[in-house]
Amino acid sequence: MPKEIFGADYVFLKKDEWLHFKELDDLVEAFVKLGVRKIRLTGGEPLLRPGLAKYIYGLKHLHKIEDVALTTNGLRLAERAGELKEAGLDRVTVSLDALDPVIAGKMNGRGIAPRAVLAGIAAAQHEGFQVKVNMVVERGVNDGEILPMARYFKGLGVIVRFIEFMDVGNHNGWKMERVVGGREILKTIQGEFEVEPLDLSSKIQVAKRYRYADGSGEFGLITSVTQPFCGGCTRARISADGQLYTCLFASKGLDLRGFLRSDKYDKSDLFTLLWKHWGRRNDRYSELRTTGGISRNKVEMSYIGG
Repeated sequence: MPKEIFGADYVFLKKDEWLHFKELDDLVEAFVKLGVRKIRLTGGEPLLRPGLAKYIYGLKHLHKIEDVALTTNGLRLAERAGELKEAGLDRVTVSLDALDPVIAGKMNGRGIAPRAVLAGIAAAQHEGFQVKVNMVVERGVNDGEILPMARYFKGLGVIVRFIEFMDVGNHNGWKMERVVGGREILKTIQGEFEVEPLDLSSKIQVAKRYRYADGSGEFGLITSVTQPFCGGCTRARISADGQLYTCLFASKGLDLRGFLRSDKYDKSDLFTLLWKHWGRRNDRYSELRTTGGISRNKVEMSYIGG
């Protein structure tokens, strides 16, 4: 969460401004009826939310969600991994942009070295979780960390996903020349390791998957800047305050909190609202990015996760 936005004087949401767990339950029930089988809990930082483990238990045992995943900065993962596993969490993704302490501290905006994050990853693996690591690659900042990250994780059973630097939100100073494209990342890794493709055309997974030829693991490339996949996107995002976004780059969401707290609220109307809203979506930001015809304020990733 960038310090230039979330400084010491930033006023965060009050608890009553969050969606309550009962409201989230109603939303999950409606989405399940619409065909949703996977749910990811993401940030801000989900491990800060009181009652998280109990809610995960409900997702698995009440709503029968097939795949419940969590994306975290990893700082509290070592102390929480056991209860998350017991609750029924299926998978963990950890955000880590560098192993070098100085570079990592600069990119997380808090000066935090990766030691605690690596301890969290180890603890999650000890509990039996499949762990993925998301690394956003930015030219001139951490592109020199591609190979160190690949070397460190390739034999540990951790899948690193190298992500092209995207223009999410309005405060990350994005410019095309700061993007290290997926082909360049792949070439860098191939300079040291022999790799072979696993899955480059999945309509379900956002990452292009590769494995090391020596059998020591795999990695992925998420290329939403140089090779956008808007047409195959099946993701919806709900912010903590109840806004539904159908695109990572959306400028406006659908106010679900207001709908859920209306005096006229009815569960059947919620299903219809979601069904109609999804059917009307026409998000194509990543495909239109390079045309020069798009310039707008976008929701911050720290509000809705990745």
